Amino acid sequence: MSAHPAVLFDVDGTLVDSNYLHVYAWQRAFHEADVPMETWRVHRSIGMDGTTLVKTLLEQFGQDPTDDLVTQLKDGHSEYYQRSASLLEPLPGARDLVRRVADMGLQAVLATSAPPDELELLRKVLDCDDVIAAITSAEDVDTAKPEPDIVRIALERAGVSAQQAVFVGDAVWDAEACARAQVPTIGLLSGGCGRDELRDAGAAEVFENPQELLANLAGSAIARLASRE
Repeated sequence: MSAHPAVLFDVDGTLVDSNYLHVYAWQRAFHEADVPMETWRVHRSIGMDGTTLVKTLLEQFGQDPTDDLVTQLKDGHSEYYQRSASLLEPLPGARDLVRRVADMGLQAVLATSAPPDELELLRKVLDCDDVIAAITSAEDVDTAKPEPDIVRIALERAGVSAQQAVFVGDAVWDAEACARAQVPTIGLLSGGCGRDELRDAGAAEVFENPQELLANLAGSAIARLASRE
């Protein structure tokens, strides 16, 4: 492959401070559906695609994840998330990190499984479309993380192999998906997962947020990727 190496970025919790808005939206959706759900369990599932998240949580409580209930919960989440969208903000250093990656001659790829309507909001908040080389969304796969499909689609869109890429994400599901796709992962604490959790899931390096990664970029897997150019 002749394309420039690529840095694949998750978006929710990695570049945009959105994870806890998702937790709130899911909490409201479960409440409206009269399904008891502990909020900490919701937080632990953030990073999965919506269908997998709902089915996993319902099954943990012995509830039947019928199609109607799954749809009701996903629709409720979407409604409450959209209502709180004005609170979305880029995480510290996120824009500068994405632009710095592009300046290094690397492809900056948004490798997310967010639905198109949510992705549109995230892209507006991030405001980096002019340097983004490729984008994925929930429409590209049937099953998102921790399955590796979205990572492989991102590699395909960038025109690179797994050895020509690094993934930056905030969830254990990111690291697990990348391990299956054989893509090195940099973990960020900004999504709420712990340092040891991310490392145990396969992250080779862990930083607090995009700002800390940017400050330490010279010694990171991203710099090593660029040096192979």
